[in-house]
Amino acid sequence: MKKLLVTGFEPFGGEKINPSWEAVIRLPEKIGGWELKPLLLPVSFQRVLPAVLETVEVLRPDAVLSVGQAGGREGLTPERIGINLDDARIPDNDGFCPVDCPIEAEGPAACFSTLPVKDMAAAIEKAGIPSRVSNTAGTYVCNHLLYGLLHYAAHTRPSMGCGFLHVPWLPEQTKDKPGAFSLRLEEMVKGLEAAISVL
Repeated sequence: MKKLLVTGFEPFGGEKINPSWEAVIRLPEKIGGWELKPLLLPVSFQRVLPAVLETVEVLRPDAVLSVGQAGGREGLTPERIGINLDDARIPDNDGFCPVDCPIEAEGPAACFSTLPVKDMAAAIEKAGIPSRVSNTAGTYVCNHLLYGLLHYAAHTRPSMGCGFLHVPWLPEQTKDKPGAFSLRLEEMVKGLEAAISVL
């Protein structure tokens, strides 16, 4: 079977939970022709890439799908592109807050996902979960990870697919946010399973 490394993040920004990791650890061990390997990542500009690349070097996965929280999104959103910029609105979990910093000094301005983002969004929708392709992964740690992985793969392991998918808040995260969109955890898991089924 092919190996898929699926990553999620620890809580950040004062939250007690991060739905990305809660959904990832509830995925089955196998989906279609994929054997899934979960990995928890730090919300840290400086530590996140070394953490995932260390696992990539050992596991040698055929693809990496990273999952992160984007509160305010109205569904599961596969990301089309990562940009070469760190520009934090809030400090990461190490207290680091880069502003207008390139991720790779000599890197391209942007890198495109090498996973089938439109097929993923369509499969999620078919499963009854709201989805759309997103054209911005932001400029926080999620984008840093997406761009960094794509840049690494392009130069080191071009056959390894890389992509990112954002999930919205859970209902318990929106109790003090009237009108904010949320999805139940089981819906997020169902959507991720659908996305992985078309990789």
